[in-house]
Amino acid sequence: MNQLTQIIKKRINGEPAGIYSACSANEYVLSAVLEAGRENSTPVLIEATANQCNQFGGYTGMKPADFMSFVKQLAKKSALPPELLIMGGDHLGPLTWQNESEDSAMRKSEELVSLYVSAGFTKIHVDTSMRVADDDKNARLSDEIIANRTVRLVKAAEAAYARMKPDFPQAPEPLYIIGSEVPIPGGAQEHEGDQEESVEVTTPEQFSATYETFKEVFRANRLEEAFSRVIGVVVQPGVEFGDDEIMEYDREKAAALTNRLKRYPGIVFEGHSTDYQTRGKLKQMVEDGIAILKVGPALTFYLREAFFALTDIEKELCSGSLSNFKEVLDNEMIANPGNWIKHYSGSDKELSFKRKYSLSDRCRYYFPAKNVNDSLGRLIANIDSSNAPISLLSQFLPTALARLRESGAAITAENLIKARVKDCIEDYLFATI
Repeated sequence: MNQLTQIIKKRINGEPAGIYSACSANEYVLSAVLEAGRENSTPVLIEATANQCNQFGGYTGMKPADFMSFVKQLAKKSALPPELLIMGGDHLGPLTWQNESEDSAMRKSEELVSLYVSAGFTKIHVDTSMRVADDDKNARLSDEIIANRTVRLVKAAEAAYARMKPDFPQAPEPLYIIGSEVPIPGGAQEHEGDQEESVEVTTPEQFSATYETFKEVFRANRLEEAFSRVIGVVVQPGVEFGDDEIMEYDREKAAALTNRLKRYPGIVFEGHSTDYQTRGKLKQMVEDGIAILKVGPALTFYLREAFFALTDIEKELCSGSLSNFKEVLDNEMIANPGNWIKHYSGSDKELSFKRKYSLSDRCRYYFPAKNVNDSLGRLIANIDSSNAPISLLSQFLPTALARLRESGAAITAENLIKARVKDCIEDYLFATI
C-alpha cells in the first residue's frame, strides 16, 4: 500500500499523521534525508519540480527517469528500505512554458506528466494555475480553466500509468494533489514588504470552490475514479519567508480554513514554503490538517551553514592551499547573477550579505558550478586531513558534532555536513511522526 494512502487512512481514524516533502536535488541533502528515513524507519518523500527535471533536462540536466535513478542509487547507498521511498512531481504543468501558446504549453505539459508517471513517480501535483501566452495577463485564471487544464494532464497521467501497468503490475496508481496558492517554485521574486500584509490565508470559500469545481470537471470527463485519488489540495495557510523575515503559522488565523477541511474526509492540505517554521508550529500545522509539509530552501540553508562552518575551521587549522570556499562561491554568483538578481535588492553591501545569508538561499543554485564544486572538494579534503580537535568542531558545528558522537558515526567532513542538514530534518520528523 502506498505510504501516503496509509497516512490518509490514519487521519480518517483520528490520528494526526503527516509527512514532510524534501524538495531538493542536492546530493548531500538527499543523502541526509534518506539516512534519516532509515534511522527513524519513516517514509521518505522526495519531489522534483517541473523546472528542475523535465523532458528537456531542466536546470539539473536530468529528465524524470534520470532523477529517479539518481535518488534510487542514493537510497541504496543509504540502506533505506525501498518500500519507504516515495517520489513526487511538483508543480507539473505549463510552468516552464508560460511564454508559449496554450496548445504548445499544454502539449509539452502532457509529455512532462507522462514521463513522471512512467518513471515511477506516484505523487503528482498537477498545477495549471499559471497563465500562458494566450491568457489575459491582467486577469486571474478561473477555477474552471485551471480545472479543465488539470483534467487534460490527469488524462495523460492515467494513460501513462495504463501503459506501464502490464510491465509493472505492482506499481501503485498515481495519487494527485491539486491547487496552487503559493509563489512559483524557487520562491517569490523581489522583496514585497511586510509579509503579514502580503500573504493572505486561503479562505474556506476559496478552498471549497476550488475543490467542488475540480470534482465536477473530473466527473464531466468521466474521471471519478481518478478524482478518488486526489488526496491533497495546496492552500496558503499563512506561512512564507523572505530574505530576512519569516511569517510564522498562526493557527487562529488559519482556523476557519482548517475547520472547513473537516467536511472533506480523505483530503489533506499541502503546505508549501514551510521552511524555517519552528518545530512546534510545524506540529500544529500537521495537527490542523496541513499534513504534507514542503521544505526546500531551508535544507540547503543548513547545508550552506555547514559549508561555511567548515571553511572557518579550515582557516583556523590549515595552511597552504586553502579552499577559499566563501569567496569562490560569491565570485561565481557575481559572474552569473541570473539565479539571484530578481530576488535580491539593495546596496552593494546589502547584496553581498544576501548572496551569502538570505533565507531565500539562492546560492544553492551555484553549488554544482565546477569551480565551486572543486573548491568544496578541496575544503572537505583539508578538513579530513587536519584532524580537527573536538573543541574547534564544537565551536562551529556543535549540534552536528553532538549528533555524530551520539550515533557513533565517524567524524568526517561529509558526516558533519549531513548531520547539520539533519538538524533541519529533525524538526519535520518531530512534527510528522
